[in-house]
Amino acid sequence: MAKSFAIVGAGVSGLTCGVLFAERGFRTVIYAEKIGQQTTSGAAAALWFPYDAEPVGKVIPWALATYKVLVDLAAEKRPTNAGKLDRLNRSSSESGVSMIELRQYCRVGKASIPDWAQPFVISTSPSVMSSEAETSLTISGSVFSSGFSINVPLMDTMIYLDYLANRFQKAGGEINSNVRFDKLEDVDPKFDLVINCAGIGARELAYDVDLEPHRGQVAIVPKIDKMKCAIVCDDAPLMYVIPRTNDCVFGGTNEISDNLEVDSETTKTIVVECSRALNIDEPCVLNERVGLRPFRKSGVRLEREKLRDGRTVIHNYGHGGSGFTLSWGCAENVFEIADSSG
Repeated sequence: MAKSFAIVGAGVSGLTCGVLFAERGFRTVIYAEKIGQQTTSGAAAALWFPYDAEPVGKVIPWALATYKVLVDLAAEKRPTNAGKLDRLNRSSSESGVSMIELRQYCRVGKASIPDWAQPFVISTSPSVMSSEAETSLTISGSVFSSGFSINVPLMDTMIYLDYLANRFQKAGGEINSNVRFDKLEDVDPKFDLVINCAGIGARELAYDVDLEPHRGQVAIVPKIDKMKCAIVCDDAPLMYVIPRTNDCVFGGTNEISDNLEVDSETTKTIVVECSRALNIDEPCVLNERVGLRPFRKSGVRLEREKLRDGRTVIHNYGHGGSGFTLSWGCAENVFEIADSSG
């Protein structure tokens, strides 16, 4: 295997690959224009759930492999000097990963439970936000027709992305920000192998016309104390409510667009719809974020290719709305390809 690796991109895919390679003793350097919170990953709800990614035959195995890693991270409690444990979820880990009940709803008809979700199903008729009746929020009966609930990992991006970056650097990895490449061959030739985790940026770097920007806008609102689980409805209009350690994410949108500007009318629509579903007064908006999900029409690209200068690149992009959900499974696959490269 090559001894030195350059990773292009510092969202969740790049950081996860970095951690995996650095902790296995390889010299690994990440180059990116933006890192962590500034990337599309920073605007993500980061709930484990395969969404807006193809092909299913590959996506689900990658997702299940990631699920196992995240469950272990959620079980790692914070150090005793980290203060009170978060009361929101079942565990509060140093990584910002916790297990949460996800309630998936539909507005019309009966919710279909995917085959992969069957082992995780808690209920096929969730009607309230918590089993603790005295502290529950009741879902508006006029909004959804049916649903099901499963236990899934939730990554608090305000904690998790920094956790990955710190873990990578602790293992000897190096991060270089404010770096923009026009082509992959611009990466310093001292690196034996390049790993392309550039997300939507791979359109230019890899000349990939199959990449499509799926614009997602969210509103960050204050923490809702009685919110004990996450809710998602991907019937139009897409809607989700994701409680985090210190706030709550209201979403969202999924439209083909390159526009990274926040639209105030979209924010208003999101807040109104989420509040209606929760039967609560509309909360104030703390922040608004926009990210471009890197959806690839021909499916996630995870493969080896030769650059024009003869070096090897391993592409790892096109995860759509499943970047966090596929991160560890894809990183392991990247390592396997690198290992077989000799």
